[in-house]
This record gives sequence, C-alpha cells and structure tokens, in this order.
Amino acid sequence: MVETDYPAIHQPVLMREVVKLLSPEPGAVIVDGTIGMGGHCEALLSAYPTIKIIGIDRDEDALSISRERLAPYGDRVHLVHGNYRDCVDILRTLGVGQIDGFLLDLGLSSLQLDRSERGFSFRASGPLDMRMDRTSRASAADLVNDASVEELSGIISRYGEERFAHRIARAIVAARAKGRIETTDELARIVYDAIPRKFHPPRIHPATRTFQALRIAVNDELSNLENGLEASFSVLSAGGVMAVISFHSLEDRIVKGFFRYKALSCICPPDIPVCMCDKKVEMHVLTKKPIVPSDEEIDANPRARSAKLRAARKLDVS
Repeated sequence: MVETDYPAIHQPVLMREVVKLLSPEPGAVIVDGTIGMGGHCEALLSAYPTIKIIGIDRDEDALSISRERLAPYGDRVHLVHGNYRDCVDILRTLGVGQIDGFLLDLGLSSLQLDRSERGFSFRASGPLDMRMDRTSRASAADLVNDASVEELSGIISRYGEERFAHRIARAIVAARAKGRIETTDELARIVYDAIPRKFHPPRIHPATRTFQALRIAVNDELSNLENGLEASFSVLSAGGVMAVISFHSLEDRIVKGFFRYKALSCICPPDIPVCMCDKKVEMHVLTKKPIVPSDEEIDANPRARSAKLRAARKLDVS
C-alpha cells in the first residue's frame, strides 16, 4: 500500500523560489515534468488560483499520492504516468499545443529514498532495483550482474565521477562469480571494501557515487534531461519560464549549458570577424548564478543541501 501521509515524508525543495520564478499569468498552463508527490504543484495552484497544471511522473506510487493530495483542485490539475522527455506527445494527446511554464525537480523523493523495497538507498537492505518506473524492464540488479567490467567501470566513472571505478567494477564481477548480487547492502559492502580505507570520503558513504551512477544508468537520467529540455522548449510559449532544480554536477552542467546556448547571440568561431551563423537569442537567463537553499531550509530538510535552481524565460524571436 502506498503511504499517504505526504506532509510527513515530502518537503519540496526551494518551493518559494520556484513559485516566484515561474510567476505565471492568469489562466496559464504549466507542466510539472517530475510532479512526484505534488509539493511544488500544490504551492503553484494555491498561489495562482486560475492556472492549470499538467503533472507528469514515471513513478506510479508518487502519482497515487499526488492524485489524493491535489484532488481539491479538481480539473485544474491533470496527472499523467509517463516520462517528461515525451512531453510533446503527451501534450498532443491532451490537445495542448503550447504551455506557459515548465518545471523539473530532478531529485529523488523521500518516497523513493526511504522505502527499502525501491532499492535506491543502502541505508537499509532492499532489492537492488532503482527503477523510477517499475513497469520498465532492467533493474540495477540486472545491470550489476550482467554488465562487463568495462561497462560497469565506464558507468561508475562517467555518472559517479568515482576515481576507483575500475577497481569497484572488478570487485563487483568477482563477487557475482560466487552468487548473484541481489540487495543494496550486498552491493554497498562490495564497494566499501573495494575502495582503500584511507580514501573513504569523510562525510558520505563510500558507495554513494556508485549508487548514483547505477541509478542514472538504469533510468537513463542524463539523456532524459537533454531530450526533455529540448522537447519542453519546443512547446514553451514566448514569455514562458523554464525552471530546473538539479542535485549533482552532471545535471547542473547540462541545464547550465542548455540555458547558456539558448541565450547566445552568436556561435561563430572566435576567429571569424563577422557573424555568419544567424543565431538568435532564444532565452533570457533569470538566474545568473543558481539559487541554492538557505541554511534554514537545509536545517529543516538536509536533503536539500545540494539543490541548485536555474531558470530562463523564452523570448519571442519571430
């Protein structure tokens, strides 16, 4: 059964800042591409009484909670089980051509982190799953037990930025030769033992980066982000705002690069004296530096500590 005590388990990050940055006009249509348990959505619906929100999420458990939480707002909110990268098709199915705002919160929810059966965390033993959408095929266990040393090393290095990636990959392959790796605590112990003790990070578990890497790979998170930003931009109306909350440097790099490119007036090589590219400025960046949580918010919600919020407004280039 899905837990429905959502106030106790869900604290939306940078909520006031999101509400202020999006600042939709009356009657606007907003897409929340990672609606989760509906915290940001509820705040927006409450702050702007005439807007409508289309909420998308891959996690059916989270959607069940959102559905109950947002029921008082009636037809002002429409929930869809899907991937935000497919927002163009989703909107077309709903008969929506353009939207006035787009929000992504790329962090894991408490629903995912605190439930051992979801397999995202090593804090308690659970099946090695990590799928945001449990109707999808491959789990983290499939990846860990089937990938080669080279594949595992590449994933852990690229998505976890882990210096001991190859050593960890070899340890995983050696361990699975004795029996399939099925649980989060099994994997955490393998990684813990693979990293030399003197190189264990002081404030995080040694397996943190490996778990991040596997989760990103299982859910194709970075590809989803790259494609989702382009897709949402294509349906965002002029004047509409795109806001993205990221939680690690790989995500933030993609968001920053996307906004920066859309804000450029020229992409010609620097040695060309006259612009030949005809590039137009497509967005105005609203956050010169990312907005981060206050000390007070981090004290209240420690999981917010690595959050970064960036936003940009689409310009009319017609």
